[in-house]
Amino acid sequence: MTELTCFKAYDIRGQLGTELNPDIAERIGKAFAVHFKPKTVVVGGDIRLSTPELKAALANGLMSQGVDVIDIGLCGTEEIYFATADLGVDGGIMVTASHNPKDYNGLKLVKAGSQPVSGDSGLFDVKKLAEENQFNDTASKGTYTEQNISQRFTDKVLSFIDLPAIKPLTIVVNAGNGAAGHAIDAIEQRFINSNIPITFIKVHHDPDGHFPNGIPNPLLAENRSHTSDAVIKHNADMGIAWDGDFDRCFLFDEKGEFVEGYYIVGLLAEAFLQKSPGEKIIHDPRLTWNTIDVCAENDGIAVQSKTGHAFIKERMRSENAIYGGEMSAHHYFRDFYYCDSGMIPWLLAIELLSVKQASLSSMLTAYAANFPASGEINRTVDNAPEIIAAIEARYQTQALNVDKTDGLSMEFAEWRFNIRMSNTEPLLRINVESRGSVVVMQTRTQEILDLVGV
Repeated sequence: MTELTCFKAYDIRGQLGTELNPDIAERIGKAFAVHFKPKTVVVGGDIRLSTPELKAALANGLMSQGVDVIDIGLCGTEEIYFATADLGVDGGIMVTASHNPKDYNGLKLVKAGSQPVSGDSGLFDVKKLAEENQFNDTASKGTYTEQNISQRFTDKVLSFIDLPAIKPLTIVVNAGNGAAGHAIDAIEQRFINSNIPITFIKVHHDPDGHFPNGIPNPLLAENRSHTSDAVIKHNADMGIAWDGDFDRCFLFDEKGEFVEGYYIVGLLAEAFLQKSPGEKIIHDPRLTWNTIDVCAENDGIAVQSKTGHAFIKERMRSENAIYGGEMSAHHYFRDFYYCDSGMIPWLLAIELLSVKQASLSSMLTAYAANFPASGEINRTVDNAPEIIAAIEARYQTQALNVDKTDGLSMEFAEWRFNIRMSNTEPLLRINVESRGSVVVMQTRTQEILDLVGV
C-alpha cells in the first residue's frame, strides 16, 4: 500500500503525476462514496488544464459506487458550497489547487449542508480507503447530469446587501484569468437590470488555465500591479482581485494601494457587529490585535481558531458565529452555510462605501495606524520545527503570553508575532504586528527574519 501524500490537514493538494492523477482522483471518489455513503454529490472544477480529466475520473469513481453526480461545470469553490446546500445533496467536491503552481491540482470536500471534511472529520478515513484501493463496484451505476446554478448563486450573494443603497462607483475587477469571470458577469448583469450604477473595469477577465499573467495569487506583491495600475488609470473607487477558485478576494483602495486582508477582517467584523451587537467573530492566530480591538469596541466577542478553512468553519458552527475572517483573505458567513466566499466581501465593501459615503482608504486608516502589521512573509526552510523551537527559546523569558493554537504565537507589551509551518508547502509563514509603531513592527520583523536565517 502506497501512501497518498496529496492529503493535507484540511484538503487535498498535490503535484500532478506523482501525487495526484486521474487514477488517484477516481480512488478518492470511490473512497468518499464508501465512507460517507452519499446518494448524490455535486462536482465542479476550476480552469486548470488538468481539471476536466481529474473531475471526470472523480465522477467515475463516485458513480461506480452507485452515487449520482451533478456536475456544475467551471466554477468557484464557493459555488460548490452553495450548490451542495442549495440543492440539498449529500456532498460536494471541488477540483482546484487554488493559488498553487501550474503543475498542481487538488480537491476540496464537503458533506451535506456544506460541512467541511478535514482531518478531524473524515478526510483521513477517505485517505485510508483510497490508499487500500479495495473497492467493489455496485451493480447499479450512479447517474451523471449537468446543472447551471449561476442565477441562484447570484441571488444568494446579492442577498447580503441592500441594492438600492448602492451609489455610483467605478471598480476594477481582476479575475486573474481564473474562474471568477462568469460570476462577475452575472452580478454585473443583475446590476444593469436593477439600474445599479456600478461601472466594472475588467482585467485578465477570461479564464485561461495557461495563466498567461501568472498564477492568480494577489498575496504575492508581484501580482498586484495590474490591479493597482488599473485603479489609478481609471480613477476607480476600489479594486478587487481574486485567486484561481475565487474563494478569496483582495481589495485595493482608491489610490491603488493593496489592503492587507487583516484589516478587511476588522472592517467586516465592525459592519456585522454594528447591525448585530453581541455576536461572535472568529479569527485566526496570525494577526489578532486589531480584530480583538474592533470586537471590544463594538460589543462583540472575538474567538480564536486554528488557521484553515475547515477549522474555521467547524469553530463557527460550534460557536454559532455570525462571521469569521482570516488575514489570508478567507471570509466566512453564517448565512452562507458557514462557508467562505470571495464575492460577498467586496459586495459588503461597496455597500459600506455607499452608505458611509467615504473612501476605502479613509475607513481603514485607523486600523493600520493602531496596529501596523508586516503582512505574511514566507520563507522556504528545511528545518522548520528546529527554527520555531529556537525562536521560542529566544523569547521565552520576555513573552507575556505564549499560544500554540496554530504554530507559535508570542505576545509582548508592544508587539507580537506568529510563526507557523504551511499545511501545503515547505514554508515558514511569519506575521508580526505592533501597537501603533511602524518602527517597532519593522524592527521586530527583521529580528525574527534574522533568527529564521533565510
